[in-house]
Amino acid sequence: MSEKVERAMGNKTAEMMERGVLTESLTQQDAAQQDAGSVSQVSLSQKFASVQLNSLDLEFDDDTRALWVFMKGKGRPCFSPELLSDLAGAQVVIKRLYETYRRAMPEPIRYNVIASRNPLIYNLGGDLGLFVDLIKQRERLALEKYAVDCIDVVYGNAISLNLPYITVGLVQGDALGGGFETALSCDVIIAERQAKFGLPEVLFNLFPGMGAYSFLSRKVDGHRAEEMMMSGRIYTAEELQELGLVDVVVEPGEGVAATQDYIQRNMRKFNAHSAIYRSGRVVKPVSYQELRQVVDLWVEAALQLSSSDLRKMERLVKAQNRFDIDAKDTLAL
Repeated sequence: MSEKVERAMGNKTAEMMERGVLTESLTQQDAAQQDAGSVSQVSLSQKFASVQLNSLDLEFDDDTRALWVFMKGKGRPCFSPELLSDLAGAQVVIKRLYETYRRAMPEPIRYNVIASRNPLIYNLGGDLGLFVDLIKQRERLALEKYAVDCIDVVYGNAISLNLPYITVGLVQGDALGGGFETALSCDVIIAERQAKFGLPEVLFNLFPGMGAYSFLSRKVDGHRAEEMMMSGRIYTAEELQELGLVDVVVEPGEGVAATQDYIQRNMRKFNAHSAIYRSGRVVKPVSYQELRQVVDLWVEAALQLSSSDLRKMERLVKAQNRFDIDAKDTLAL
């Protein structure tokens, strides 16, 4: 993991202690020195259950060693600063508990599933309301900080925090913009048939700057990646399965059960699968520096948006606020 991300995670630990999210048992510097006996007294499921986050639920299955991270919360289902903060904090907890419990058992966490409590919406992407305000006020540094917070989280997920677990994106509803980028950062994507995917930023004259190009260009050819970003088109789960971007498509309402089944069926092959995904990160790595350079381009492009572009963005925010969102309708600006 890059030094910048490590420092960011250290800062996040202190912040979460102040908020009372991390208990002393999770933040002691000598936690990794605990003996196997003391670790075995408290299960990982109990540890994760003790972490309270406003925007996330953390649930751990001790039998399959799968951590389920569910995005939740009130308001627009986008990557708000609060959700980004909680995601970064969850990564701190995951890394700390993994290092602590690996002394008692190899591979204490084998799978990390990223899902949403909202059955209709996975995540609609960036906080467009915040974008509009920051762009109008010419707040370059604040806009840059938001974007960097995004790539800190998505990069940590893309490399599994440099730990040998497998990431699974369970998409049951619409995954747009940053929501799609988050799913793309996972090793495996399982989607319900009604799920929609897309990169709509071009419709208000911007581009997806938090990982889309990096992840797509390593999974499909460069021309296809650019076409997906430039068209703003919405894709079905089946269409993305044909492109090799979605691994499993299941019927509506069966996503959780299908993911549990996927994990159960592949547990005996975990060692091989984990090594293959890690090898892929060696052969076709996505570096933090690459993501950071694209963020700089995104900030420059965002600050060049016209008043007409911003009005389109504002209309999309209003549509998202209604919560009866149909991707095709919200993108017809």
